[in-house]
Amino acid sequence: MTTEKIPAARPRAMAWQRRRASAARFWRQYRTHRAGVLGLATLALFALLAVAAPLLVGSDVDDVTDAPGSPLEGPSAGLPFGADRFGRNLLGLVIWGARVSLLVGLLAAVLSVAIGMVIGVTAGHFRGWYATVMMRITDWFLVMPTLVLAIALATVMSRSLLTIVVAIGVTTWPTTARLVRAQTLAVETRPYIERARALGGGHWHIMSRHVLPNVMPLVLAQTTLIISSAILAEATLAFLGLGDPTVVSWGGLLQDAREAGAVSAGHWWYLVPPGIAIALVALAFTLCGRAVESVLNPRLGVAR
Repeated sequence: MTTEKIPAARPRAMAWQRRRASAARFWRQYRTHRAGVLGLATLALFALLAVAAPLLVGSDVDDVTDAPGSPLEGPSAGLPFGADRFGRNLLGLVIWGARVSLLVGLLAAVLSVAIGMVIGVTAGHFRGWYATVMMRITDWFLVMPTLVLAIALATVMSRSLLTIVVAIGVTTWPTTARLVRAQTLAVETRPYIERARALGGGHWHIMSRHVLPNVMPLVLAQTTLIISSAILAEATLAFLGLGDPTVVSWGGLLQDAREAGAVSAGHWWYLVPPGIAIALVALAFTLCGRAVESVLNPRLGVAR
């Protein structure tokens, strides 16, 4: 009597099939949230503009030696958003600035969530003195003003995009750590965790194979919410003059407008476009985050 061998690729194919079915189910539920779909469409538009910026406005959009307009020129047919204090096309600068602002926001949010996830999972799993120390450090970061800490880090480090990413990432992780630790504590009370321990599962096996997959939906929702805060923080630091002066960002444009006296002079076209761009992207990420949160945890009852 012979036994038929199951191909090794079959379990892998079944796993991918389950993932595709789960993704399709997630998208069907996500589409029912009108605000989330609107936020996703807005993000797709800004992402497309950021990727196509070299083709749309050219890589020399920040060149001051061959500016297309006169300093602080108002909106016109040739310059729909007007010109900045150097005569550069503000529409092109806003489109080009989307690359830096979105990139910094994404990287800072990923760094923040990664730190919070590691601390939250390990503190929830190991307990004891380690959890006590980690949570006291987390509490210290929570009570300290995030912006003040970010400004302090950006001041003592060199002025670059990496400095902005690090300054935002290492000061905004405590909320994620708290949420992930609470979810980890809840997951580790379930029976299958006890069975895994009884069968000889080690710490790494339990955290990576059982705890982490169950906290990832929370981490995903938290990431989309933190990105909006990271973009606002980047704009704030750049507005305060702590960003990289060699790159164009939305916060940097606002800082240039402040230095040029656009507020007192009434040059609204210098302030409104980058300000609206920051507000729209932050709102879009927030709408997407709330929709993802509602899909992954329907008990929250987030309005559609």
